[in-house]
Amino acid sequence: MSDTTKTQLDLELTRLARRIDELIATLEHLKEENRALRARHESLAGERASLMHKNEQVRTRVEAMIGRLKTLEHGA
Repeated sequence: MSDTTKTQLDLELTRLARRIDELIATLEHLKEENRALRARHESLAGERASLMHKNEQVRTRVEAMIGRLKTLEHGA
């Protein structure tokens, strides 16, 4: 193998190693981003469930008030 060919192979291997390092860094970044997004999704799902529960409680209270107002209206 000639020195030129060996040098070219060394350069190509160095380039490939650099590219692999870049891909590994990208993978790690994406893993962290995915973890953060999953945590955020979980948090938002919990918040949504809580808000739906509160909404249901308010709806029940409003319906009860409307029922009492109708009773008062018919009794007057």
